[in-house]
Amino acid sequence: MPVNYATPAADQLLPVAGVRLGTAEAEIRKKNRRDLTLLALDPGCTVAGVFTQNRFCAAPVQLCRNHLAGGREIRALVINTGIANAGTGEPGRQAAQATCDAVAARLGIAAEQVLPFSTGVILEPLPVDRIRDGLPAAQADLKADNWHAAAHAIMTTDTVAKAASRTVAVDGKKVTISGISKGAGMIKPNMATMLGFLATDAGIAQPLLDRLVREAADQSFNCITVDGDTSTNDSFVMIASGQSGVVFTGESDAGWAEVRAAIVAVSVELAQAIVRDGEGATKFITIAVEGGRDAEECRKVGYAIGHSPLVKTAFFASDPNLGRILAAVGYAGIANLDVDGVKVWLDDVLVAERGGRAAAYREDDGARVMRQAEITVRVNLGRGDAAAKVYTCDFSYDYVKINADYRS
Repeated sequence: MPVNYATPAADQLLPVAGVRLGTAEAEIRKKNRRDLTLLALDPGCTVAGVFTQNRFCAAPVQLCRNHLAGGREIRALVINTGIANAGTGEPGRQAAQATCDAVAARLGIAAEQVLPFSTGVILEPLPVDRIRDGLPAAQADLKADNWHAAAHAIMTTDTVAKAASRTVAVDGKKVTISGISKGAGMIKPNMATMLGFLATDAGIAQPLLDRLVREAADQSFNCITVDGDTSTNDSFVMIASGQSGVVFTGESDAGWAEVRAAIVAVSVELAQAIVRDGEGATKFITIAVEGGRDAEECRKVGYAIGHSPLVKTAFFASDPNLGRILAAVGYAGIANLDVDGVKVWLDDVLVAERGGRAAAYREDDGARVMRQAEITVRVNLGRGDAAAKVYTCDFSYDYVKINADYRS
């Protein structure tokens, strides 16, 4: 079960004018489950995305990048689960293109106006015929209040669907933001296997949206790690329909700061939900690193701690084996780090300073914190004013079982 997370009820997920969603059972890999999602966008939407940095990126990622770079107005997104269409070479690229062609034919748009997304098993061919056969049902299901169904339809090893909504008032008008994400394993920053889709009825100029999607990703999906593996298919896409009547062309526009903050908050909630539902996770851990010379070295320390199997198994066992955390700080690759200046806390318990165990630290205090479902590890590097956060989870027996049985 996820750590302190439950899927919002369907009526808590707000429709975004200009965006309709539909789902279908296409039997892409398994029967009796929704595994195909279609998003239809009204004319006038702006769309931006960021994608995996894995050089073995999947065919749909390659096509998405090309279609966004082409400058055509994006009018549809199509998402399948079960088969990732990664490691499939030229046939995979042809399958992704055929998927776009099929969507375009049904909606009366150009194939270049479609963004395809796939998630699931790598190295297996995408059954385009099943996607094509499932599209009529997904199209017939299109409606604005279908975020809850779509959140379920994009799941793979997730145990719960992940979704969030917010509203912001700007000059007496209501701006709505809704989003969904999926992911539970193969999660590492840049991007952390995840898909994320966020829409708002605010109007956001393309250059501003391009900056916002990167900024939101850096504060959310690029701050999470479950197991240190970067997927081939990771994608985070942001849609702005403009149908609220609130339009932003620059960062100095009235109300932008509030809308931007709400969009980032939804992104963070969706990203944290992935970690809370990490495969076999029993604990949600925030690693807050401060006192660095820049944010990048703070992230290095956070990732070193968050990726360490020894640290993560200690958290699962509720064992305050804190030398593992110090070791991770030490090998994070921070040049000229003075370990005597480093301090480490578990929540409010100071556990290490001056190069070793804090004089006031008691094992019972560390064990008390480690038994909690949510824990903060705070590290002060003592060499500057920069800070960064990384979100992770523990490693349990179930992580191994889930991944050992993934293809069965």
